[in-house]
Amino acid sequence: MHFHKYEKIWLTFGMASLVLFLSIVGVSAFSQDHTPAGGMTTIDPKKVNETAPFDKPGVTQLDDDTYQVAIVALAFGYTAPELKVPAGKEIIFKLTSTDVVHSFTIDNTKVNMMVVPGRITTKSYTFDKPGKYLILCNEYCGAGHHMMFTEIEVY
Repeated sequence: MHFHKYEKIWLTFGMASLVLFLSIVGVSAFSQDHTPAGGMTTIDPKKVNETAPFDKPGVTQLDDDTYQVAIVALAFGYTAPELKVPAGKEIIFKLTSTDVVHSFTIDNTKVNMMVVPGRITTKSYTFDKPGKYLILCNEYCGAGHHMMFTEIEVY
């Protein structure tokens, strides 16, 4: 098989670019200690209501500057009583699901989590401003998916 001079140049340039790109990504990931996403703790989906912290969902103050919000996502809703958290404090969200894959998205924030049965998903966030924030499920979970929302109040 015969390659034209320009084909050889472009193939060489393309391969060199690919090797350079993959090397940069690999070295930067290794040097900055990048790891896969966390929150991969497992749980038995049939025993969620018996397992802490999901046996008492809601807001729990861990210390002066940290609060934990435990929520169970299930068919077309979130099992969480009134969610009220203070602004300027670290909020640790812990979620799981009992039935299908859901999502937990707080509108106008960077909180967007997949909620998978058998997994505990964890995300830490600090709200800057007080107000009411809408929580939505962005993962289609059945016919009543459009009814799956709640609010969190930041005071």
